[in-house]
Amino acid sequence: MDLAPYWKTIVDTLQDGLLVVDRQGCILAINPAAEKLTGYRADELIGRSCRVLNCSGCRILEPVPGAPFCGLFAEGDVRDKRCRITHKQGRIVHIRKSAAVLSSPRGDVLGAVETLTDLSQIVHQEREIALLRRSAQAEEGFHGLQGASPAMCHLIDLVESVAASDAPVLIQGESGTGKELVAKAVHEASPRKSRPFIKVNCAALNENLLETELFGHVRGAYTGAERNRVGRFEAADGGTIFLDEIGDISPATQVRLLRVLEESEIERVGDHRPVAVDVRVVTATHRDLEALIRRGDFREDLFFRISVFPLHCPTLAERREDIPALVAGFLDRLRLRSGRCIKGLTPRAMERLLAHSWPGNVRELRNAIDYAAVLCNDEWIDACHLPPKLQADACNPPRNGKGAGRSRDELVEALNRSGGRRSEAARLLGVSRVTLWKRMKRYGVDLEEHVKI
Repeated sequence: MDLAPYWKTIVDTLQDGLLVVDRQGCILAINPAAEKLTGYRADELIGRSCRVLNCSGCRILEPVPGAPFCGLFAEGDVRDKRCRITHKQGRIVHIRKSAAVLSSPRGDVLGAVETLTDLSQIVHQEREIALLRRSAQAEEGFHGLQGASPAMCHLIDLVESVAASDAPVLIQGESGTGKELVAKAVHEASPRKSRPFIKVNCAALNENLLETELFGHVRGAYTGAERNRVGRFEAADGGTIFLDEIGDISPATQVRLLRVLEESEIERVGDHRPVAVDVRVVTATHRDLEALIRRGDFREDLFFRISVFPLHCPTLAERREDIPALVAGFLDRLRLRSGRCIKGLTPRAMERLLAHSWPGNVRELRNAIDYAAVLCNDEWIDACHLPPKLQADACNPPRNGKGAGRSRDELVEALNRSGGRRSEAARLLGVSRVTLWKRMKRYGVDLEEHVKI
């Protein structure tokens, strides 16, 4: 059977778009499926360059006389490549492209044929699945991070993004916001997850002990050093080291840490032989490092090295909608740990939790639930079981705006004491810079009008 008379009918019935171009990329023919996919009629495309479709999968070569303009002609074919083209109306269309070069019997390149499969529905389904997965992560927890508030979803997005790289991460936030959990999530979501996660509290050790902990020492380095000791950086080789309270390290330790970040090697105390280490460095602090830099207490070059990718842990007050989920998680762990059958909180108790300011953040919330569980002899925690502070808040609400006025006066006083420096004012009030900015906006405080600089 001679199929030649039927090729046009065959091509026109294909569900995939089909384009034929010459060796300069000029479109010679398209089928109806390609018209539908691109939004162009055949007479609008034939005779025009295929570059009008702006395909993201095309590799345009340097113009050389007599040489092919497109990578397809150099490679011979393209198989199942996911690309994007621009529809006539300007919207992006996701496609899968396959292409092959057309040659004469003598081997001369005549052009190419391309098939384009519409992936719009598949991409839409992939995005829906990603959103469902993200929602599930928010509800069930993403490597220990729990919450579905906008602030937490944004943080989880950033953690997932930075985890794929080896960039140093600086985690900032108030005490009790879960900076260590964020650091561990960065490690567990990274390619280093099977390697060690080593944490060091820099504020808990003096300068000499901290250097030994971080870098190790050799025998005889100081009195009592009877044997060689491997430091935390060597122990974390291939994995992640988490340096908590980085703002408390001494100038000498800052210099040594800077060298580790720049050269990826350490020297044990008492030794001058460098030891190469492959470690992802994650740091955290509740202090304002920029204020420490201005005072000369923290090196600016070290700050830039450790804060390649900064993360901010929101306060509990900034994510109040997460409180019910956090409480449910605390109670689940309590039931597993103690066998107690506490089903949850009464509406009155939950109302107290949602109304509290939570200066101690998630840590304070966890302690409040532990306290209430001790007093509760029922299946439901009621308001009377909560800590006295939450009882006092409910019994003594601000009246006639006096509480708000007091907060405004404290805000203005802190800004005046700091000379208008917002970071320092936030430190004096014990809040984040974001919280300070929100309070200034809420109370209508303007630096030029209300602060004597």
